[in-house]
Amino acid sequence: MKIILGSQSENRKHVLTEAGYVFDVMIPNIDEKAIRHENWYEMPLRLAKAKAEALLPRIHESALLITADVVTIWNGELREKPRDFAEARLFLKSFSKSPHPVECVNGIVVTNTATGVFAAGTDISKVWFGEISDEFIDTLIGEGNVCNWAGAFTLLDPRMKARVSRLEGTYESVLGMPMDIVDRCMKELT
Repeated sequence: MKIILGSQSENRKHVLTEAGYVFDVMIPNIDEKAIRHENWYEMPLRLAKAKAEALLPRIHESALLITADVVTIWNGELREKPRDFAEARLFLKSFSKSPHPVECVNGIVVTNTATGVFAAGTDISKVWFGEISDEFIDTLIGEGNVCNWAGAFTLLDPRMKARVSRLEGTYESVLGMPMDIVDRCMKELT
């Protein structure tokens, strides 16, 4: 069955490609900041569902639509995509050698577009970082991409991945696409 990734995330595209999937991409174009929930651990699943709802009317063929969202939580604080470079700097500096992990909280929804039936799941991975120097933070900010990622980081960047001191969960989950959840949901629908 055809697969559609309902996301513009380079991280998610990378994970699906590495897993051997061939897929099309559609961008949901929703206002993610308008979808809130007091329980941050439930918010990514709500966002993934909203992305699916936005895309379904635009799909006119049988396919499995994969939508996802990830937020990061650190020391009891929600860390979404930074609003600006100053916030990105604050995020990265706080992660440096912190005893608190960055929790990457994922929501995944896979929808059979022919039937409207969906399967969903959540996943949490935890990342601890070693030192993230001011010089490295300056370099990342100078490259201009830090505001594109929840928590201001991606482990697709080998320099950032090298600063991970401990990981509980999966690399794919930190990238916003926990493949065990995706695969389980896809099997439920086929």
